[in-house]
Amino acid sequence: MTDLSLPKIAAAHDRVSYGLTLMVIAVLISPLIDIFSKLAIATVPSAEITAVRFLLQVVFILPVVLIRRTLFDLTWRKSALHALRGGLLVLTMLSFITTLKVMEVADAIAIFFVEPIILTILGSIFLKETIGWRRYTACAVGFFGALLVIQPSMQEVGLIALLPIVSAFGLAVFLLVTRMVAQNEDPWSMQFHAGIWGGLFCFVLLSLGEGSGSSVFDPVWPEGNAWLYLLGVGVSATISGVLGVYAYRAAPASVLAPLQYLEIVSATIFGWLVFGDLPDALKWLGIAIIIGSGLYIIWRERNVEKTASIAPVSPAI
Repeated sequence: MTDLSLPKIAAAHDRVSYGLTLMVIAVLISPLIDIFSKLAIATVPSAEITAVRFLLQVVFILPVVLIRRTLFDLTWRKSALHALRGGLLVLTMLSFITTLKVMEVADAIAIFFVEPIILTILGSIFLKETIGWRRYTACAVGFFGALLVIQPSMQEVGLIALLPIVSAFGLAVFLLVTRMVAQNEDPWSMQFHAGIWGGLFCFVLLSLGEGSGSSVFDPVWPEGNAWLYLLGVGVSATISGVLGVYAYRAAPASVLAPLQYLEIVSATIFGWLVFGDLPDALKWLGIAIIIGSGLYIIWRERNVEKTASIAPVSPAI
């Protein structure tokens, strides 16, 4: 190794550190989306909260895609995939925000974090990714941890405690579709078009639900602090999303992925500060199992990637 390579190594290290810093900030801010949503949902239907989030996302990102000149880089296939991604995001957000009306933020996020487990299973089914018995076992253990959180929650709020699972499934499918789109598309454009389609779907649902009395689909005119809560949803979602984009541009996904679990910690802190909620001992055990399973899956995937980069064929793990 020559001295000339040292600046390159230092620069690469600095970029990874920069990405890690941005990701930590992003996951610490991200639960604010759910805190503001939980505050807003007391008087505003969840479909309307979701629509406002998409609307603000589009408004904030529009100048960026105009500058980058990627707004109209579309084909019929891309448009169909963007529409699918938008619909999946609506399913994900509607399910999760509706849950927040009756569940604690930390509990809902803990159940939602079975998403990497679902994504691992779906990847093995639809993308033919090689998944061995160790990761399947970790998936099963992770679901067991989720049950430890779901069971007491179901006793408290009923079947609505299963909605974070629906939300996690929606996001996992969304990420699979995103892998297909991301191969040849600008990430800002992807965010913008997902926001456009998600907003359109929400407005259709709100139009159909008007006058129904539904706490999910019947639109209302926000009053008082509800405006601030809706603005908080949009701003915190945009900030955490943008930070995440730049974090993944600066550091490898395998390095950043474990940091996502900090969101459970920050969600617990915010939930305690704002609502006075804290998980009980059984839920803490379930949360710990979910986090441990997710981190193990990420670690195994990193090992598989390293093995694949050395050997021509990676063994089943």
